[in-house]
Amino acid sequence: MRKIIHVDMDCFYAAVEMRDNPALTHVPLAIGGSSKQRGVISTCNYPARKYGVRSAMATAYAMRLCPDLVLVKGRMDVYTRESHKIREIFNDYTDLIEPLSLDEAYLDVSGSNQFGGSATLIAEDIRRRIKQELGLTASAGVASCKFVAKVASDENKPDGICVVTPDKQDEFVRSMTLGKIPGVGKVTMQKLQRMGLATCEDVRQYPFERLQKELGKFGSVLWDRAHGVDERPVNVSRERKSIGVERTLSQDILTLDECREFLPTLMEKLRERISNHEQKHTKGKALRIRTQGVKLKFSDFQLTTVEHRHHKLDEHYFAQLLEEAWQRGNNRGVRLIGLHIGLAEPTPVQQLTLPLEDP
Repeated sequence: MRKIIHVDMDCFYAAVEMRDNPALTHVPLAIGGSSKQRGVISTCNYPARKYGVRSAMATAYAMRLCPDLVLVKGRMDVYTRESHKIREIFNDYTDLIEPLSLDEAYLDVSGSNQFGGSATLIAEDIRRRIKQELGLTASAGVASCKFVAKVASDENKPDGICVVTPDKQDEFVRSMTLGKIPGVGKVTMQKLQRMGLATCEDVRQYPFERLQKELGKFGSVLWDRAHGVDERPVNVSRERKSIGVERTLSQDILTLDECREFLPTLMEKLRERISNHEQKHTKGKALRIRTQGVKLKFSDFQLTTVEHRHHKLDEHYFAQLLEEAWQRGNNRGVRLIGLHIGLAEPTPVQQLTLPLEDP
């Protein structure tokens, strides 16, 4: 039986800012959202969350909820550096580490002999070292599978731990609300509610064939999760599946031609990001593009994404996708434009070298 730890830093970016500037410790604080008119909150501390401020929230709305909100421009280089230090601590306990982002990761400590092989004591020691060495706090979940460990890490936030032993796992999962399961977003949750499903126990009582018919492949996944089943191993070599850039506009733009004017700048940034990814992560393998996509956020905050198969970076093709996305707006203004590529499995360089663009 596996021993999985999910470590999740507490309001990571905000915590770094509060550590480096103690005057921010007890004030409502948000990272990002530098423009009060058009900005978006990246993350916020717990005092800000008491006012209802959340990540991905428009700055203007956040300021209405919390007029005293302090906005700080993010320092991604600092957050990345601290994330590397956290990873170095993880490496002292196991080589089986699956980072999900800068501030969270799965660890498989099944083969560790430290602390007599106790995953609970290992998790506690990791949390102790993060606080002692970095001045930051982390929460952890301990379980025999990944999804239960991830849910558990959120149970006693901030600066807490939740251990779900194998004999308690069924009880823990049975009463779990479906919204806690990774992969169940807002839209899926609304559909589940229309089906009369609110908890894992509800799913267990629901006919499996109907669940598959209503939800497709995710029906089988949900059925497994509702029964506490998650056979996924900790994936040490997670491959990035997409690379993208986006721009939030200072004012709504109202014509397709105005949208097109942003393509060259976004393309330049996307090429730079692709180049950085190749230098740091491909390790002798050529990057292969599977799809190109365009994202627009309209003046009413509704998002639309157009993505099609296209195997080379092509500004003219992005322009076509942009027009398709624009048509969905029905004359609404645009407040955000994004470009992205989907990545295929990398191939060794000697087998295939794919140019990013036509010469």
